[in-house]
Amino acid sequence: MNAARATAAPVRILGIDPGSQRTGVGIIDVDGGGCVRHVHHQPLVLLGEGGFAERLRRLLDGLAALIDEYHPQEVAIEQVFVGRSAESALKLGQARGAAISAVVLRDLPVSEYAAREVKLAVVGTGAADKAQVQHMVAAMLGLPGKLQADAADALAIALTHAHVRATAQRLGVSTKLAWRK
Repeated sequence: MNAARATAAPVRILGIDPGSQRTGVGIIDVDGGGCVRHVHHQPLVLLGEGGFAERLRRLLDGLAALIDEYHPQEVAIEQVFVGRSAESALKLGQARGAAISAVVLRDLPVSEYAAREVKLAVVGTGAADKAQVQHMVAAMLGLPGKLQADAADALAIALTHAHVRATAQRLGVSTKLAWRK
């Protein structure tokens, strides 16, 4: 292993699982040798007084506060999954757009991953269910107990990005080229 890479300063990655009612956030540190350390996770609960615009405001404010407190250097976010209805997909897209806006306004690079890619990277199959993702994330990060689903998904997205960026570094290519078909 390259000694310079193994001693490189850790990179802090913020994973985001966007939602219109709850947005999962997970923060990890990964060092040059690939060792991962859990920093923080939580669901941002967006429900409350006011309409949908107020939920988006709570999302922007919540992410801004987390970015200011934890200072991530890179961000990974899940792509929109269209499964239920057009209205749900539209709201999810708006929440995702608000999350991306909160990040890019702070000049942080954003990488995007499909749900199947995240499941494949963390569990080993793109068809994994939520319980399998929760279990593997907890095992990989040494976290006790059952994780809240949205926060577990966000940590899984951050872990996926950590894997992809390590592969990209080994190959000497950009992160975007390391994973895409």
